[in-house]
Amino acid sequence: MTHRVTLIPGDGIGPEVVEAARRAVEATGVPVAWERREMGAGAYARTGDPLPAATVAAIRATRVALKGPVETPVTSGLRSVNLRLRRELDLYANVRPCRRYPGVPSVYGDVDLVVVRENVEGSYSGIEFEMGSVAAKELIRFIEETTGRRVREDSGLSIKTISAWGSERIVRFAIAEARRRGRRRLTAGHKANIMKTTDGLFLEVARRVAAEHPDLAFEDRIIDALCMQLVQDPGRFDVIVLPNLYGDIVAELGAGLIGGTGLAPGAHVGGVDGLELAVFEATHGTAPHLAGRNRANPVGAILSGAMLLRHIGEAEAGDRLEAAVADVLADGTAVTPDLRAPEDGRPAVGTVAMTEAICARL
Repeated sequence: MTHRVTLIPGDGIGPEVVEAARRAVEATGVPVAWERREMGAGAYARTGDPLPAATVAAIRATRVALKGPVETPVTSGLRSVNLRLRRELDLYANVRPCRRYPGVPSVYGDVDLVVVRENVEGSYSGIEFEMGSVAAKELIRFIEETTGRRVREDSGLSIKTISAWGSERIVRFAIAEARRRGRRRLTAGHKANIMKTTDGLFLEVARRVAAEHPDLAFEDRIIDALCMQLVQDPGRFDVIVLPNLYGDIVAELGAGLIGGTGLAPGAHVGGVDGLELAVFEATHGTAPHLAGRNRANPVGAILSGAMLLRHIGEAEAGDRLEAAVADVLADGTAVTPDLRAPEDGRPAVGTVAMTEAICARL
């Protein structure tokens, strides 16, 4: 069976790392028909839209995409083209595995946890009111009338939304993800001690849903304590589920534990109109200073390709691809400069050579 996958190269180093991931996925022997589409600053320059309708339609048609990092042009009027994609396709769950591989420079030894982030609600709902605007003044007046609390007139306002429905579906997704990965413990991160009506609702729902699954150990952590404990001992955590902003921060913290975002894969999962959709991408940015220099670390994109393979039912190929990446990292001969410890005197290699080494392992 040939799998159809939308391929979105993106901006900056995106085309280089996505090409590396494409080559690695094909090297597993799984037949894939790639449908190349545009998104980001390059798409905006050519079409006037950073997220062309043809790209959204292709993802709906293939139901799965491999994507590079993208830039949101200031003149496009969008806060974030990534947020627009997630909202249009309701990609409500962000999955960020954080696994430290032997050979990677890090102050930590064994790290192997998964961050599940709610992706469309919370502090990133996009409902904001500019300082001095009529809407901001009306909202400030409404807040004072209903709560007695005075908000300064020179304030910008942002609305944080957490629903019971959205909380329940992300917690149920996290439980299902834990089962798929053979994990035994779920931690919910929150700030319910202060934000009682938003984070408090998230925590209440998480506890209720977790109680339906007594075989899965459940705990909750206040977000600041959670971050401290992750730094102290990441091994105490397994799967962590969090609202949007906290998930964004904790996932980056997790990437730091394993050697950086260049090693961190990710997936955005959800769907509309009854379709299950998934977009896989490395979690780093466009790094324009490295673009075209054959220096970008391809591991995050390639491991995202491994996640994609498992998602489309090719688990054995996905496992082989991850094992090939682990072998190359452990060997340490053919790795990019960011993966070379300062005391290691061996020369580093480029994006292409590292990709070739991973393909050769396969």
